[in-house]
Amino acid sequence: MTITQTLSFKAHFSEYKFMTQGKIIVFMGSKSDQDFASRIKNFLESKHFSVPCKFIVASAHRTPKRLLSEIERLEGLKEPIVIITVAGLSDALSGVVAGSSRFPVIACPPDIEQLRGVKFFSSAMTPKGVAVSCVPKPENAALAAVKILSMSNDELRRQLETFMRQLGKPT
Repeated sequence: MTITQTLSFKAHFSEYKFMTQGKIIVFMGSKSDQDFASRIKNFLESKHFSVPCKFIVASAHRTPKRLLSEIERLEGLKEPIVIITVAGLSDALSGVVAGSSRFPVIACPPDIEQLRGVKFFSSAMTPKGVAVSCVPKPENAALAAVKILSMSNDELRRQLETFMRQLGKPT
């Protein structure tokens, strides 16, 4: 391999590593979900997980065209993404996102403590082929997303192992 080929390979490899870093996208059904959803990013930052987290407000009921447009844009990206949905009431957001995307979807309903089983049903009981995981606590939803992304990100895997050791859990 020539020096030029080696430099070209290294440049390409570092670009690939950047592309595979991954990120968490948080879809919120409305701006009123922001306080609850912000706990996701707060957890990531407080536990020193170096994964970008972006918030998007798009309702399955009020702004379905915007929601589908955002999903289509994400589908064009070549990096690993985990989507966390935060939506109250019927939580159609989670099912619409999961049914329209190849990325894993974690529902994190802000009103599950008040609505309990009914809320779980509306968040996770989706038709065959529309997979939604339901994780009620935003911190745990963030952790689940980190675990998924760490499968293709060595740095994030090391951060997760450090976090797990601090909890006294085996890695």
